Amino acid sequence: MKTKDQLIDDLLTLAFAEDVGDGDHTTLSTIPESEIGCQRLIIKEEGILAGVEIARKVFEKFDPSLKMTVFIEDGAHVKPGDVAFEVEGKVRSLLQTERVMLNIMQRMSGIATQTDKYQQRLAGLKTKVLDTRKTTPGMRMLEKEAVRIGGGCNHRIGLFDMILIKDNHVDFAGGIRQAVQAARDYCKANGKDLKIEQEVRNTAEIEEALEAGVDRIMLDNFTPERTREAVRLIDGRVEIESSGGITLDTLREYGECGVDYISVGALTHSVKGLDMSFKAVK
Repeated sequence: MKTKDQLIDDLLTLAFAEDVGDGDHTTLSTIPESEIGCQRLIIKEEGILAGVEIARKVFEKFDPSLKMTVFIEDGAHVKPGDVAFEVEGKVRSLLQTERVMLNIMQRMSGIATQTDKYQQRLAGLKTKVLDTRKTTPGMRMLEKEAVRIGGGCNHRIGLFDMILIKDNHVDFAGGIRQAVQAARDYCKANGKDLKIEQEVRNTAEIEEALEAGVDRIMLDNFTPERTREAVRLIDGRVEIESSGGITLDTLREYGECGVDYISVGALTHSVKGLDMSFKAVK
């Protein structure tokens, strides 16, 4: 299985292939190869900055001679007019890396800003906001990193690093007890040490999940009232996650029920990029 760094490198390879192709003919035809210059990343909208370290990878991959000077690090609160960093080197390289870097940084910063907004709604509570697998294909590692930078927590990265038994698994397996036991047997047979989370739809399934000995219970589409009842029933025996249709407006009400986590697909699947530009220093 590929590492996080390898997946990011693959993403950057694809990004340059689709953007630059066989050459940026505008830049190649108008800018002399020897021309040296400097560009700076200017913030145009208030939010949380994310993607600075990935931007460094963008520049290093395309042209290792580019020199990046960082003024504002990932996770900082930024406002219009702030300068996050400057990059100096061949103008041709600056112009050809600009869009790839901006696409990544705008999206990551938008996700971090959105995550911060959600987590701030939970201020003073033990509850943490979680991301989901509702990410842009190929960009999951970056989007989940942006959630972390914004103050949220990462759920499983993919299908490989946690057992999450959902309603369809239960229905096909013949019940929660059977599904959990099968998962436990599979992990033992394959040398896997994976936590088991069980999605539940009602009180009876909560009881089954507790008897089966899962590590976390996901309350799927529970109302706040039913969530409070579930928290009392579980009584701290396992971690509790709320999921399904929870919005920024309803988030705190669920947090006040006493759950450990609230998963929110909107952190990544429908976020607006943070506005910024990469301008020449004259």
